[in-house]
Amino acid sequence: MESAGEAVVFPLLKEWVDYTYRPCTIPYRFPSDPPHQPTPTEMLWIQLFRRSIPSFSKRAEMDDSVPDAAAKARVFASRFGKMLDDLEANPESHGGPPDCILLCRLREVCLRETGFRDIFKSVKDDENAKAFVLFEEVVKAADAVADDGGRLEHLVKCLLAGNVFDLGSAELAEMYKSDGMSFVKSVEKLLPRPWVIDDLDKFKLMWLRRSWKKAVIFVDNAGADIILGIIPLARELLRRGTQVVLAANELPSINDITYAELLQIMSKLKGEDGKIQGVDASGLMVINTGNDLPVIDLSSVSQELAFAAADADLVILEGMGRAIETNLYAQFRCDSLKVGMVKHQEVAEFLGGRLYDCVVRFTEVIA
Repeated sequence: MESAGEAVVFPLLKEWVDYTYRPCTIPYRFPSDPPHQPTPTEMLWIQLFRRSIPSFSKRAEMDDSVPDAAAKARVFASRFGKMLDDLEANPESHGGPPDCILLCRLREVCLRETGFRDIFKSVKDDENAKAFVLFEEVVKAADAVADDGGRLEHLVKCLLAGNVFDLGSAELAEMYKSDGMSFVKSVEKLLPRPWVIDDLDKFKLMWLRRSWKKAVIFVDNAGADIILGIIPLARELLRRGTQVVLAANELPSINDITYAELLQIMSKLKGEDGKIQGVDASGLMVINTGNDLPVIDLSSVSQELAFAAADADLVILEGMGRAIETNLYAQFRCDSLKVGMVKHQEVAEFLGGRLYDCVVRFTEVIA
């Protein structure tokens, strides 16, 4: 469904009732901090975004849909760098103080104002094509696990392995440029459990006990993430009789999958009988979140998503941006799962874990 009208609050957000919802997980500043001086945490994140400028600028240079892309890429790098300089000098500039949402917003503004709409389009298309080739094999491997709990664990690990593909991380952008990314290797290289937040056994127990009527899944990256991670999990939910809403960004941001792109993916994966590898997909819906960032503030989503999600009893947030850097501690009026890989050292240190550690946070709501 297309997004239209004013944004609204995500209806399953429990904290909105008492105004305690804060989308950002990390506390960037406290009331006692000097208002015109950046905090150490703010400085840390300003530098994190500064390190991303070369990889974003390089991708912008390669965007052959934009005339004079190389010159405009230099303008983008200069403008965004100047904004970060301003925030270092005065954290209240540019709508600050800064957090991950504002910093993502400013970077996207700089890209769009200099003429770039989707600088990762070609790499998303390439990764989608690679993932399509592996899809049937990944699904068959999951179906071969006879035990329901074991199959769920396998699917979650596939989801985490797919979530490695994130070009918003400067380190992963360099890794992708030099070596590419292999889904099979990513599965093999997952850090061993226990992870920094590890409710997988708790989620497995509830999976075996409960049948959810509707699940809303906030999706993340293109390529292996969506095709080999999210969709096999969604397929398993459909097989169990759960309706599934896949909620995707309205506009491009980094290598996140968009609503329009996800519609195309689903049309390729569904057979003429409307099934996904033998599983009826009539209960699956793709919805536009109204969002345009790799993070999400759930106090502002599309009316279409709010309507589709109102009667859901399971919310799944996937990816570092939506499930870890924002909304890790968000509370819902239904069961919720936050799952993703930690791809910034700053986040790993905050959580007390390791770089490329995994987060599986499950919260049961007892009626």
